[in-house]
Amino acid sequence: MKSIPLHEIATIQQGYTFKPEYQGTGSGKWMYVKVRDINTLGNTKYITNTENYVDDDVLEKMKAKPFSAGSIVFPRVGEALKLNNKRILAKSCLTDDNVLIISVTNEAVCYPEFLYYWFESIDLQRFCNDGSVPVIGGKNLKNQTVSLPSLPDQIAIASLLSTWHLTIEKIERLTSVKEKLYSRALTEFFTRTARARVHVNTFAVEVTKRNSAAACQRVLSVTNRNGFVLPEEQFNRRVASADLSNYKAVHRGQYAYNPSRINVGSIARLDSWDIGVLSPMYVVFKLNEKKVNSDYFLHWLESHEAKERIRKSAQGSVRETVSFSEFSSIQLPLPTLKLQDGIANYLNAQCKEINLLNDYVEKLKLQKRGLMQKLLTGQWRVKTEEPGVTE
Repeated sequence: MKSIPLHEIATIQQGYTFKPEYQGTGSGKWMYVKVRDINTLGNTKYITNTENYVDDDVLEKMKAKPFSAGSIVFPRVGEALKLNNKRILAKSCLTDDNVLIISVTNEAVCYPEFLYYWFESIDLQRFCNDGSVPVIGGKNLKNQTVSLPSLPDQIAIASLLSTWHLTIEKIERLTSVKEKLYSRALTEFFTRTARARVHVNTFAVEVTKRNSAAACQRVLSVTNRNGFVLPEEQFNRRVASADLSNYKAVHRGQYAYNPSRINVGSIARLDSWDIGVLSPMYVVFKLNEKKVNSDYFLHWLESHEAKERIRKSAQGSVRETVSFSEFSSIQLPLPTLKLQDGIANYLNAQCKEINLLNDYVEKLKLQKRGLMQKLLTGQWRVKTEEPGVTE
């Protein structure tokens, strides 16, 4: 492994100021890459499409020169750096001035895709200057040293890591398709159906039981992304009063929501613990499962219709809160319990498949990170072909 300063094997450039009058064209000869395009689903390794395009006349006005295909790009400033997304230009194009471009100048020494994976293994904030707004300084980048094995080894390592990347990308695309099918099924079952509708209060009642004598010490919160969570895991600290006796008790299978955040999805069913306690501001309720299948109701909460009805019930309130009386006045389609069971089982199977695919992707990403750590540092070697064959 040879340690070589980045500026000896690549150029480090900043994009051009993209004036508003040149923006908004969805087709043209040259892609114009903005930070948003780097973070767009579909541009997972190579940037193949952008929101903005320009033609030669704009390049002439800007006195701009396209950056070469194969260059590595990533954000230069701001919150986008925390996403740590790096991409490769699929073809020559322009970028705006919030993007940095790394172009390999000596491919006899450094294989461009190997350098991409080297960047992918590193936190971009490592290159930032000190300050309240994170900014990558050009000098910081130029002085970075890159450990390079032989060129055949670089090609073999990049090929191996690319296999993992392609597998992850295919599974993520499959997951996206499955999620769209699930969303479509929710629309069919809960929005387009002609079934009779009933109010939530026909099968749900509020639970106001308190945590008397502070019997339970497990304080929970409800988030719009992960449902019930431990606050210390969500916020890295315990967010609760010293005295928990006035907190509301919630048991497995019961539902709870934050009245001021239900309009953004902070409502969930307790599945991970037998019991917990919630801040007194939360609303807790339970279902009569002789009338409604709890999984059916949970899927309804995920539907666009339910979210819209909840959002509208919050309108007019000073803080856009939703009381239980307002929530329980919402109507939903409620077929026979037998049909609810069938719909819930069908939707559960779809969700299970989506969750399995997401878990598989996370394991592959973890494995890929481990491989990068071993391969890019030279701890592990890969077998290469005879000279000329690999190339």
